[in-house]
Amino acid sequence: MKVVLGHCALIGISGLALSSAAHALTGQVSDTQGKPVYGATIDAVGSKQTASTSADGRFNLDTGAELPEEIHISAPGFSHQTLHLDAGSDELTITLRRSPIEQVDVVGLPLHISVMESAQPVTVVSGEELRRKQASTLGETLKNEVGVHSSYFGPVSSTPIIRGLNGPRVLITQNSLDVSDASRVGPDHVVATEAMTAQQIEILRGPATLFYGSGAIGGVVNIVDDRVPSSSEPTGAFSIGHNTVADENEASLAFTGGNAFFAFHVDGFWREGNDYEIPGIAVLETEEEHEEEAHEEHREGVLENSASESEGFNIGGSLLLDNGYVGVSYGRLERLNGVPGHSHGEHEEEGHEDAHEDEHHDEEHHDDEGVLSDLTQDRWQLISELSLDNALLSGINTRLGYTDYEHAEIEGGETGTVFKNETLQARIDLLLQEFSGWKGALSFEAKSTDFEAIGEEAFTPPNRTDSFAIAVMQEKHAGNFLWQLGARVEKVSIEADPIEWEEHHHGEEAMEEEEHDHELLHFDDLDFTPYSVSAGVVWDFAPDYNAGISLTHAQRAPSAAELFSYGPHIATGNFEVGALLRLHEGDDPHFHYLNDVEEETSNNIDLSLRKHTGNVAWVLNVFYNEVDNFYYERNTGLSSEDIEGDEHDEHDAGAEEEHAHSELPLYVFEQADATLYGMEAQLAWQLASPFKLSLWADRTWGELDDGGDLPRIPPARLGSQLAYSSNGWDAEISATRYLQQDQIAEQETVTDAYTMIDAELAYTFAVYPGDITVYVKGSNLTDEEARVHSSFLKDRAPLPGRGFSLGIRGSF
Repeated sequence: MKVVLGHCALIGISGLALSSAAHALTGQVSDTQGKPVYGATIDAVGSKQTASTSADGRFNLDTGAELPEEIHISAPGFSHQTLHLDAGSDELTITLRRSPIEQVDVVGLPLHISVMESAQPVTVVSGEELRRKQASTLGETLKNEVGVHSSYFGPVSSTPIIRGLNGPRVLITQNSLDVSDASRVGPDHVVATEAMTAQQIEILRGPATLFYGSGAIGGVVNIVDDRVPSSSEPTGAFSIGHNTVADENEASLAFTGGNAFFAFHVDGFWREGNDYEIPGIAVLETEEEHEEEAHEEHREGVLENSASESEGFNIGGSLLLDNGYVGVSYGRLERLNGVPGHSHGEHEEEGHEDAHEDEHHDEEHHDDEGVLSDLTQDRWQLISELSLDNALLSGINTRLGYTDYEHAEIEGGETGTVFKNETLQARIDLLLQEFSGWKGALSFEAKSTDFEAIGEEAFTPPNRTDSFAIAVMQEKHAGNFLWQLGARVEKVSIEADPIEWEEHHHGEEAMEEEEHDHELLHFDDLDFTPYSVSAGVVWDFAPDYNAGISLTHAQRAPSAAELFSYGPHIATGNFEVGALLRLHEGDDPHFHYLNDVEEETSNNIDLSLRKHTGNVAWVLNVFYNEVDNFYYERNTGLSSEDIEGDEHDEHDAGAEEEHAHSELPLYVFEQADATLYGMEAQLAWQLASPFKLSLWADRTWGELDDGGDLPRIPPARLGSQLAYSSNGWDAEISATRYLQQDQIAEQETVTDAYTMIDAELAYTFAVYPGDITVYVKGSNLTDEEARVHSSFLKDRAPLPGRGFSLGIRGSF
């Protein structure tokens, strides 16, 4: 880590001294009818220089000492365009073609990538579209994006599932740095970043290991905000809203400003809601038969213990240089929420309610008898982007992050288990000068993570993961082809503290023992060297059309939770055991420690076909992913009592009486070869000037090669939306059909089909120097009972019932 940081500082300091003579590139941008395009952005590829078109479509781009070899032109409602320049390109005439599919650049990568210009499928949600889709959790914000579902742990914690994969396979980043929370350990843990103040959210489907490492073997979700500002141009945004389904109120505010030498940014948000309304009763009848006492306590029409409150802020500042910027930021996030599906009032001692009130003075809207999660996170970032002018490098991008995360699970006013995650990360992208038409980046990354769970329900021992990686990415335009190549190699070291181990004896040896031996199980330190290679090409085979293919061989080191877990996971209601402990089933089920785990290896192919201009645009993706040594969590059909036996009663006699966790379903992490494949399709049709129809569909199959289906694979979906936009009015109505999921793993149950119907009406009016939008939204208008197949709480936490949101948002 010290070597990387020192290297970063040396190159960064050399970049500060650079300066360049002025050189201007001018021109005009218009549409196919010759009308000027206002607000188009012109980027000089390989530098930080940009320009915007005026009302007459004119632009003036200061490019430095020399003309750039390539510029990129983008504008809302138009297809992107890339131009290669020569010595006579001082004055340009550029024509953009309209597209009903919004095309936004990905900013979290060292290469230029957008929805229509990548061999790998990409989705970007930004601007007004992001404001409309924004929800209280990241998973719910993105759940209607093609190929993306939600893990849905009630409204309090939902993380994205990409093509059937989540957890440690889908990396969640904020400004391209790991969010460093506990959300990759379990679905009940909140993603510790906020979409309410984000500028855009980027989704890379399929393996993104070249850019982000082995933790991105299933994809990446990158939340981009302006906490480290790159410009001092005054901008601001605010929002205030209320929804009826959870009686929830929220507000946010953001502002960026400064002068020619310094930029500053500040933002903040607040959200508070009660238990949300549902159609009928939360617990399915099949579970009610086994939980009659708990069933009597459920309030019909309400999901108990689903209330939450959260708040946070970010402050940052940057030095603005002739060749880029260097800035730092600090962010604080706090969240208190119930854990749905867990009420233990009948087991709590008297006086717990008073303790609850003393410890959390603002929790009167929470269920006093429920399990709570209390989260805090402090996050520091240093981000620098500098253009260089030498024979080897065209620029250097540096990102440093330090995160201190903690959340406590509270039961009856008393802290049970505390989770801590401390992460230090450094990433340096060296942007390489073009050579024989190839340009790209050399990337170095180092990360150290200390994870600790303390308490009686700490199912994972304290552990430390250190990694170092080097990667190279290259691309080349050659005629109608865009070639993209890359490779990455990592060194991952994992170590964990010992756990209390009950050595189980069998046969004659068991007869000689009056009780189990109590000892510590010491895990071996583990080292992995995963590597990834990728090749892709985008072919513009006809005007308005292109096709893409991406081939990726990627490896992933297992996470600490997949390896070392051994204990009750209170929120999911399971007893979880890691892959290092091998289950022997039979009349006397037991575990043995066996260190023979391997890297997970993925061989993935992505095919894309796109039409990106005209009144009708569409994207079709198909993928096929063969995974060797796939880690998955299997429901064994056994319970924790089956492996703990009588010793559980001797040593934890009060556990059942106090927490009702004595008998939990036994889940074990195992490795097996698996195959995931599927398709994604979306179509946008500009019916007339004010009307646009959007249709989309996706489906993922997940199968074990030895037979059977993978658990919690989301169902197929069909979606449609009709939108109207004219004279400040915006209206839309959408319907999404989730098909029945009957391709299920052992111990799983079929999930019924359902349809969600939503609508929105908004009016935007100009207020100098920006605009204000007033809106009303309706969700689940038919009040349909809906359950998420990919959720551990499927049988205990249905989706919210009918709800309406009112609000006002603005920008300036």
